[in-house]
Amino acid sequence: MPNISNRGALMPPSPIRKLTPYADAAKKSGATVYHLNIGQPDIETPASILDAVKQTDLKVLAYSPSEGFESYRVKLAEYYVRQQLNVTKEDIIITTGGSEAISFAMMSCLNPGDEIIIPEPFYANYNGFAVAAGVTVVPIGSTIEENFALPSIEAFEKAVTPKTKAIMICNPNNPTGYLYSKEELMVLRDICIKHNLFLFSDEAYREFCYDGHKHFSALALDGLENHAVLLDTISKRYSACGARIGALVTKNKEVYASVLRFAQARLSPPTFEQILGEAACDLPTNYFDTVLNEYKSRRDLLVRRLQAMDGVVCPNPGGAFYAMAKLPLEDSEDFCVWLLESFRHNNSTVMMAPASGFYATPGLGKNEVRMAYVLNEEAINNAMDCLEEALKQYKNLKR
Repeated sequence: MPNISNRGALMPPSPIRKLTPYADAAKKSGATVYHLNIGQPDIETPASILDAVKQTDLKVLAYSPSEGFESYRVKLAEYYVRQQLNVTKEDIIITTGGSEAISFAMMSCLNPGDEIIIPEPFYANYNGFAVAAGVTVVPIGSTIEENFALPSIEAFEKAVTPKTKAIMICNPNNPTGYLYSKEELMVLRDICIKHNLFLFSDEAYREFCYDGHKHFSALALDGLENHAVLLDTISKRYSACGARIGALVTKNKEVYASVLRFAQARLSPPTFEQILGEAACDLPTNYFDTVLNEYKSRRDLLVRRLQAMDGVVCPNPGGAFYAMAKLPLEDSEDFCVWLLESFRHNNSTVMMAPASGFYATPGLGKNEVRMAYVLNEEAINNAMDCLEEALKQYKNLKR
């Protein structure tokens, strides 16, 4: 039998989805499973953007331009301008989800064997995109004890080698919920300029910042115009995860031209989703007020419940809709499997993402989990009831 490729063998499984068979089996047995493992919001997708697709009268479903419809790129540029970013339609390439934007950035800016520095824990699929591009991820640690703040400038300097080509961040962060400040981003700017590096900034959660804090984009950093590459998506912003539409935004014309060639090779982004995305740009400016307040209430409830549990450590996330928690156990993946296979509370259980999959350094995150507060407050309360009881039973089980 022929062997699969090295990259195929190295491609890591998703910590977000790898336990799905256990959850499916639990549901088939009649149990309720509270899904805190995946960032799939239960907030309804705005009706007006779904209606824009339903009311489309196309006689031929044709290819769109490889860079995306001009009308959508114009609207998207206007959206970024409202965020105080100096962006035009000529800086934007529409991608098939944020995932393709990340992949295009890595393949356009890094050669096989090049290195990219990423503070860990980080969005697990960055590992997969790096494997596909032949790129080496160099992790530098942030810790739950320090609320996952940006590592020190000394840590970045120590990680830079002749093969380093880029730094990547997610702001606000998935999986930690940490919101990088303008001052932290300025540190990254100085490092990128000093070592002539790209800064990839995944800003999928830019609207979700709490407690009066504001998002600051890498594209707003003075002096980084030819270094910064913004990676974006409508998935989380409008609760439209199934609409695979993202964007890569850069002022660097060489990067843009390279990304466009990759975009031409895959032909075009999907048409109906671009129609949906364009309609989303016309939502009223106060649309996010209600959504933001809802996520903040969910965050406050989840963190309050977690911090009240014996032995659990959970920083208060400043953005996105994820929280990382350290549990009083040795192996969170074993615990998460046991929750789905063997534990029931009122015929319910909870599914979480074991955190080790969000680290590149072996052995880290073994006693941590990521939770997405994308369910309503009643469901979150029920999930926390399950978790609290499960921790007690699991502790006795392991004695």
